[in-house]
Amino acid sequence: MTEQTRLPVWCGGEEWCPVTSTATLIGRKWHPVIVERLLDDGPMGFSELKEAVDGISSKVLSDVVEDLEQKELLDRAIISEKPFRVQYSLTDRGADLRPVIEAMDRWGRDHLQSASDEEESIV
Repeated sequence: MTEQTRLPVWCGGEEWCPVTSTATLIGRKWHPVIVERLLDDGPMGFSELKEAVDGISSKVLSDVVEDLEQKELLDRAIISEKPFRVQYSLTDRGADLRPVIEAMDRWGRDHLQSASDEEESIV
C-alpha cells in the first residue's frame, strides 16, 4: 500500500483513542456490510450492491455509499451517462479494512447464531 495521509477523527476525552475513532468511522450499521461485500465481490454498480445487501433501502444505500466516499473508503466511478451507471469500489484505505472485517466475521461465527425470529434476537 502506498503511504496515505491519516484521516482526522475527533475523539472526546483526555486521550485520542484509535478504537473509538475507527468505530466512529465504520461503526454505522451498514458500513462494514458494504465494505465486506466489496471486499468479497469486487466493484459493483448500485443495483448489484443493493441486491447483495439484504434489507437495505435505496435511500439508505445511497446515504451509506456517499458517506463512505467522503471518508475516502470507497470510490464512485461513472461508467456510462446513458443510461446513467456508476460503479463502486474500495479505495486502498477501504481495502485495508479487510483484517477488521475478517475479525468481525470470525467473532460472529464463534459467538452468534441466527435467531428464529425478531423477538428472540438480542438486537
